[in-house]
Amino acid sequence: MVAASVSLESLCVNSIRMLAVDAVNKSNSGHPGLPMGCAPMGYALWQNILNHNPNNPKWFNRDRFVLSAGHGCMLLYSLLHLTGYKSVSIDDIKEFRQWGSKTPGHPETFETEGVEVTAGPLGAGISNAVGLAIAETHLAAKFNKPDCKIVDHYTYVIMGDGCNQEGIASEACSLAGHLKLGKLIALYDDNQITIDGRTDVSFTEDVLKRYEAYGWHVQHVEDGNHDVKGITEAIEKAKLITDKPSIIKISTTIGYGSPNKSDTAGIHGAAVGEEEAALTREFLNWEYPPFEIPDEVYAHFRKSIDKGGSLEKEWDSKFEEYQSKYPSEGAELNRMLKGQLPENWDSDLPSYTPEDKGLATRKHSQICLGALGPNLPELIGGSADLTHSNYTDIKGESGSFQPHSPEKRYLHFGVREHAMAAVLNGIAYHNSGLIPYGGTFLVFADYMRGSMRLSALSELGVIYVLTHDSIGVGEDGPTHQPIETIPSLRAMPNMLVFRPGDGNETSGAYKLAIQNRKRPSALCLSRQGMPNQENTSIDKVALGGYVVSDCEGTPDLIFIGTGSELNLCIEASKEISSLGKKVRVVSMPCVELFEEQEDSYKESVLPSSVKKRVVVEAAHSFGWHKYTGFDGICITMDRFGASAPGGECMKNFGFTVENVVNKTKEIL
Repeated sequence: MVAASVSLESLCVNSIRMLAVDAVNKSNSGHPGLPMGCAPMGYALWQNILNHNPNNPKWFNRDRFVLSAGHGCMLLYSLLHLTGYKSVSIDDIKEFRQWGSKTPGHPETFETEGVEVTAGPLGAGISNAVGLAIAETHLAAKFNKPDCKIVDHYTYVIMGDGCNQEGIASEACSLAGHLKLGKLIALYDDNQITIDGRTDVSFTEDVLKRYEAYGWHVQHVEDGNHDVKGITEAIEKAKLITDKPSIIKISTTIGYGSPNKSDTAGIHGAAVGEEEAALTREFLNWEYPPFEIPDEVYAHFRKSIDKGGSLEKEWDSKFEEYQSKYPSEGAELNRMLKGQLPENWDSDLPSYTPEDKGLATRKHSQICLGALGPNLPELIGGSADLTHSNYTDIKGESGSFQPHSPEKRYLHFGVREHAMAAVLNGIAYHNSGLIPYGGTFLVFADYMRGSMRLSALSELGVIYVLTHDSIGVGEDGPTHQPIETIPSLRAMPNMLVFRPGDGNETSGAYKLAIQNRKRPSALCLSRQGMPNQENTSIDKVALGGYVVSDCEGTPDLIFIGTGSELNLCIEASKEISSLGKKVRVVSMPCVELFEEQEDSYKESVLPSSVKKRVVVEAAHSFGWHKYTGFDGICITMDRFGASAPGGECMKNFGFTVENVVNKTKEIL
């Protein structure tokens, strides 16, 4: 029974706190401070506000919850467990941060059902939430009817001081304010503590004034340690503001309940210890041993199961009615929710012959987007203020996603590369079938690196359109000429890196990027034109590497080329062949896919008996020595570029047929 001096609400809130204390103590690792301080807001949101179904974590019209301050993940795991998600049992809580557990040290979508985004790097979660809100807003504008709102849910976030100090959050929240994302509501845990101590050692701005300037609706709940009613009312008020995202600053005490460690940096990321845990139990009037939760607490929290089941059942009936009234729209949404691509979606991807005019692959990319757009209504994306350089617009589409036109699917991200990548991840996390893409210069992949890594880690099929892929950029100089970027992206697990050598390979790269819904793709595209080759193939791009020019019998030499340098290999092979040598040319548009082929196929393309090999790529040599060995050479870029016309850069750095031939002769 509930102790007379402790209300059921307080008992529920303290259940969250003590699960965090006990789990972190048992693992002797983790962050108890945030869950202890945020327990009231977590309870208010999950018990009083959030529409979700513990029996179906993937129910489409659920509200999305993002714990942007992912280090405080015991808050989320406690809420998942208490409200009845089967993915997090009390045994899972006991195995917090242990090998193979469903409760890892930061929330991971691929490990724990009910976790909406993989959070950890601060600022990423709130930025993902902007993408989630964009997805909801776009789908609502596209599919809802005056008599049937089939897409109608909110995105809620808990973020901390650290999130608000990260630049990515500023980028994304500025964009959210511009887009007037009224169904995005952030709860800001204002505990004024970071690892280094009190926030005023580095952070003294008025956060709410900043968000007000972004165009957000702002509120402040002063007693976040106890005022569940005030938090609930603030969220309900925020829901009434339809033309602005909302942020609610909730002042809390980090580690609330710990008599000696609360309100200090010491409780941010370390176990409180057994002695302090006992004192915390006494302070909170918590009479239960570690990991024991009162039956009445479970009974209260698990009302969410019946409530969520009823909400989903009601939505299912509404969706059936919607499909009956609007069969075309209903069929399209149903297909998207199942993750199915439309029939013949790739039928208009262009193929080329050598007689077709050679173009820059960024231009071929634009043609591909134009071919895919009409057949693939779920394709949504844009550019970080480089539309007319990246060529990321979809031919025939007019207008863009704006507050007055959210049904449009072209996104102007502004000069916000990192936020763009995080927003694209958020759109993918929405799990509604949308296929997000975003463009910038390849060299600025470094600005997006953290979010690109999370795309790969979380198995999100985001498409990165990265143009101006080499020193061929020219006059903009070494600040804009990527050298090490391509090999560094190839080093990222689960990332497909394409560097197509002509129009066919660009079409092939897009086909594979669309098909791979659990692997992000980086399309590295040229500024300069290149001819279409005779034996390139849309379908053979799936092999990663393949023979485009061959000889009779076993070759004496193999050229391996990518991108614009594929043509250099082909032209150089002609001159080497005229010297009486047998030459093979291999195009390698995607190293990752080549590595995944059967050993027999790889041997057929690159016979181990052929030691003389020449790799030509206007990027760093890192990674290529696996293919060249001790007897081959890399004609690559192992220094920064220079400011000059692109052709002059290519010539002076040795990317000419003459230099390739001369270097090749040296190893023959």
